[in-house]
Amino acid sequence: MMDASSTHHTEPMARHATANDFANWTAQAQCMTDAELIYAAKDCRAVESLWRGVDGGIVEGFYSDQASTYGMELYRRRQR
Repeated sequence: MMDASSTHHTEPMARHATANDFANWTAQAQCMTDAELIYAAKDCRAVESLWRGVDGGIVEGFYSDQASTYGMELYRRRQR
């Protein structure tokens, strides 16, 4: 994982999450184990925190949305 100040990173997805992103993340989450979901959500939260305040919240929000999608899948599983 690279931080926002790294000189060796590719440019982040500088756009807001779309309905298509949510659909893709949801489909992906349904195929992941609980451990994978937890790992991915934590990773997204780490990236989110690195981008906090850097670009007006666009990248931060994108990764927050992705982490939340993974978290919702875990919540759904635990409600069964």
